[in-house]
Parts: sequence; structure tokens; C-alpha cells
Amino acid sequence: MRQLLTLIRKEFIQIFRNRTILPIIFLMPLLQMAVLVFAATFDLKHIDIAVVDPRPTQSSRQIIASLQGNPLYSVNTFTHVADAEKYFLMDEKDLILVFPIHFEKKTFDKGFEVQILADAVNSRSAQLAVAYLQETLIKHVPGIFMNVSGLSERTTQKARINVIPRYLYNPDLDYKQYMFPGLIVVVTSAVGIFLTAFNIVREKEVGTIEQVNVSPIHKTVFIVGKLIPFWIIAIFEMSFGLLIGHLFYDITVAGPLGDLFIFTVAYLLLGLGLGLLLSTFAHTQQQVMFLSWFFMMIFILMSGLFTSIESMPLWAQKANILNPMAHFMKVIRMIMLKGSTLSDVLRTFLFILGYAFVVLLAAVIRYRKNE
Repeated sequence: MRQLLTLIRKEFIQIFRNRTILPIIFLMPLLQMAVLVFAATFDLKHIDIAVVDPRPTQSSRQIIASLQGNPLYSVNTFTHVADAEKYFLMDEKDLILVFPIHFEKKTFDKGFEVQILADAVNSRSAQLAVAYLQETLIKHVPGIFMNVSGLSERTTQKARINVIPRYLYNPDLDYKQYMFPGLIVVVTSAVGIFLTAFNIVREKEVGTIEQVNVSPIHKTVFIVGKLIPFWIIAIFEMSFGLLIGHLFYDITVAGPLGDLFIFTVAYLLLGLGLGLLLSTFAHTQQQVMFLSWFFMMIFILMSGLFTSIESMPLWAQKANILNPMAHFMKVIRMIMLKGSTLSDVLRTFLFILGYAFVVLLAAVIRYRKNE
């Protein structure tokens, strides 16, 4: 135990003397949470629309006026589709709304029908923009045409269909509520995987690890002494992130805070084990940086941070079982937003513990003191 405490003390002294690691520990999380929470969002704040209305009618003018009065849209009108499509090529318009000739007459005879053209280079943004426009049209068009047709108020009330959605766990549809827990996962994982591997390989380069290797300290004690400081730092990062979320974004943990930290402890055992395992394959800081970056990019992009895992191909969903960040991403959102407890994620918790045991065992077996 005395050897272990001495090693832990030595690690903390080395960490706080290292001017490269300190900004990664303290500055990087602050910048990520301050910038990415607002920048990494799929919400559309502005949609540029070109409206093509060859023969304006009273109803089409009212629809255009309702769009112009909505701060979400920036509207320009044209008489020909070809003129509007030129702005697609210049990447200045997101949607084109095309009214047919004799629009009002066709609407009363056959029903409401318009054409929406979308710039689908970014398919997700295109789908959202079309959905927003459809929602706006559905909201405004019935009242416009009931007024135009001169229907009585009684008939108007019968014709309207009121759908009242209820959004659970995120009633304001605030994307920050969804994105912030994911960023905590990224920051915590970066400390657990990247810094652990980086620190061990750095000692190989400068030669200080040789002094430990020739000492009578068992390699298991050495590895535990290496991992515990970064485990403590990662827990600090987690706590720091939750504090920032509460103070600046009014994001609180809906579920038990203790359950969240218990799962985080298990996850960090796995992350630290992966970092240690990567360090056994590298001999220089550049090598471990490329290895860590390679796996971190795969883990992040397939974790569900930006895209839903359910929308991925079946083979990717099955391969994602080995992605620790995907499991933590799902669990942290369940606990923080839904109020789930450890019993609700017990299966995942046990899987992470087993996964961590296998990875740590492999890392201990691969590490050799005579390297």
C-alpha cells in the first residue's frame, strides 16, 4: 500500500508539472462545453426560401405574408422556377416553394397542393427545413382558405383538427439538453483514454519509466498507481462538467446523481484500460497520439453524439456493442434527462464491468517491465 500511495503521489506531481497535460485537463473541457453546446446542433435557426408564384392569388399572397412574418424564414419571390434554382447553385437558398398556376381554383377543386424543392447536399438539414415548412403551412393554410371560402365560424371549428403534442423529458425541445450530456462523455473519455496512454508513453520517451521498471515494484501495483490519478481527474472532469451545465445551461440530473457516478466509475475502468492497452503498442508520443485519435474518432462518430445509432446500418449497430462511448452516451442521457436509475441500466452496467475486466487483464498481460 505504501508503494502504491508513493506512486500515486509521484504521478500527481508529474501531471501538474507537465504544461502540455494541464490545458487538456482544465481548458479543453471548458472550451468544448462553452462552444460546442451551441455550435453542435441540428436545430435550424434560419431558412432561406425562394417562393415561385407565377400568378398570385389572394390565398397565395396570405401564405407568403405568413412566411414573411415568421422570423425563421427569409423569403424572396420569383415568377419562374429557373430563376429561383440559380440561387441553389450559389448556395444562397435552402428551399423553393412553388405555387401552381390557378392555385386557388385547384385547391378548392382537388385539395391543397404545392411543390417544395430542397437543397439536399446536407440531407439532414434538408429534411428538417422541409418539415419546418410543412408544419408552417399546415398551421396557417386551413384558416386562410376557410376565410377565403367564406365558411361560417361553426363550420370552421368543425373542420379544424387540433393536435396537442406532449414532449417528455425535454418539453422545450432544447437541443442543448440533448447535446450537453454527450459532450461530458467525450471530455471524460478523452482523459481516460488519451491522457492515460500519452502519460505512460511519455515516460518511455524521457526514460523515467526505466527507474520504476528496475525497482522491486510489481507491475500490477505500478499499473494501478498509473491509473488511479487519471481516474480521479476524470471524475473531477465529470463533476466539473455537471457544475457548468447547472450554472450556465440550467441542466440538472433528473435521476439519482449517485447512480450516475457509479456507472461513470465502471466506465472509467474500461476507458483507462483501453488507454493502458494502447500504450503497450506504442513507443513514442506521436504513435500513441495517432492510435488514440484513430479510436477516439471512431468511438465518437459511432457513439450517437451526432446521429442516432438506430439509423446506422445493422452491421454498424452490432459492431457498436464494442464501442464503450455508445453505452455511456445512452446511459448518461437516460439518467440525466429521463431520470432512469442504475436498475434500469443494470444490464449495460454489468456488461461494462465485464468489458473493463477483459481490457484491463489484456493490458496487464501485454505490459512488460523490461520494455
